Amino acid sequence: MIPAPFDYEVAESVDHALALLAERDDVKLLAGGHSLLPLLRLRVVRPSLLVDVARLADLSYVRDAGDSIAIGALTRHHDVATAPLLQEHNPLVSYAAGLIGDPQVRHRGTIGGSLAHGDPASDLPAIVLALDGEIDIAGSGGVRTVAAADFFLGVFETAAGPAEMVTEVRVPKLTGDHVWSYLKFRRRAQDWATVGVAAVARRSNGGVVDAALALVNMGATPLRAAASAAAWTAGEDAGPGAAEGTEPPSDTNGSAEFRRHLASVLVRRAVEEAERR
Repeated sequence: MIPAPFDYEVAESVDHALALLAERDDVKLLAGGHSLLPLLRLRVVRPSLLVDVARLADLSYVRDAGDSIAIGALTRHHDVATAPLLQEHNPLVSYAAGLIGDPQVRHRGTIGGSLAHGDPASDLPAIVLALDGEIDIAGSGGVRTVAAADFFLGVFETAAGPAEMVTEVRVPKLTGDHVWSYLKFRRRAQDWATVGVAAVARRSNGGVVDAALALVNMGATPLRAAASAAAWTAGEDAGPGAAEGTEPPSDTNGSAEFRRHLASVLVRRAVEEAERR
């Protein structure tokens, strides 16, 4: 299908983008476009104005921020995957970014766009949730910081308002004591995850502490597998409780029952892989 008619503006700065967002009620930001363009073509969304922010080079970076790594919202997935700082200090993020879609998607899609889109089948939202990351959102009143646990509100719904823009993502540095894994089941290499699992914990006295597990495509948002994380910390099988509190969808890729089974299997495998690191 052909998208409905819309006006097009190229933002020259974050402030310019915010000013354009405030002009109308039905404005959409365009970064990499791999999430938005299919929705435009299907006319699921019909903005009157499209604001292109892809040229804002100031929002494309990976920087040392003390105890964390700061990633600009317009950093491409390829650049996240190959950033030396992330490969050294948080390889979970760089590894997961390298699994997104195919090379074309990774060279156009951005981390900020992936998070702001709020698709529960995306990889990076669950990664940032498992890591207790933070997301900066710019608006007319300045920049506010939202924890990943509070950012994702529903399917395609986040804490970023219609006149706001994600500008930065921060994830903690992992130490040599940390173990991690990211596994996902998909029908083809470039497909969305039918189910995915992000796992991270810290070794301590022969076991693990601060364990966190986050699930992809098991509900309206990325979800924590709290029961599985508690079982992992206790040295028990983390698999059985993986689907507790989830509401997985049923679609052409799998039924809700199949996804619950997959979550149990992948959580167990993710924990085993993490502990081998």
